[in-house]
Amino acid sequence: MHPDGGCARTMDGKPEADEAAGLLRRIAGERDPEAFARLYDLHAPLLFGLVIRILANRGDAEDVLQEVFLQVWDKAADFDAERGSARTWLVVLARSRCLDRLRRKGRREGRELPLREGGAEPAEAPVGTGGLELSEAGRAVRQALAALPEPQRRAIAASYFDGLSQSEISRQTGEPLGTVKTRMRLGMLKLMELLEPYRDR
Repeated sequence: MHPDGGCARTMDGKPEADEAAGLLRRIAGERDPEAFARLYDLHAPLLFGLVIRILANRGDAEDVLQEVFLQVWDKAADFDAERGSARTWLVVLARSRCLDRLRRKGRREGRELPLREGGAEPAEAPVGTGGLELSEAGRAVRQALAALPEPQRRAIAASYFDGLSQSEISRQTGEPLGTVKTRMRLGMLKLMELLEPYRDR
């Protein structure tokens, strides 16, 4: 919601919540990389802010953001608009990935996360990983990013890890906005192509 009480809207006037739900349906049904790229544009800055607050480590936050969106690409069909908004679903995925990472760190360091009252189970249960171990998911995305041409990789990193808009990237780099948009689109198309073999593993 905006401070004036209205719903956040996209540039074409469409509510973001409606657009995000539609994008998830396109990803699930059509494997549409451009829908995936648009979903990134809408929600990656929010999710990155969330995970970096939870993990307090930029490197871990970048890895987890990559893992979250790989899970989105693989499991978009799991989203159910009857049970909540697309934003809420994405936030739950991100928080669960963060907690998974904190658990792994806690085990390595001899610590455990607090249990629910009564000690029956951890305070937060992780969302399923869709057949990919977290370390494998992060490795898959890092390898795919590394395989992109440098200009595309820089544009994607600036957008999704630094939270810059395409206009801000254009101003920062001195490159035309159209060039930045093209690099982002081609980079996301290539990224999805590289990640396709990891689906349903």
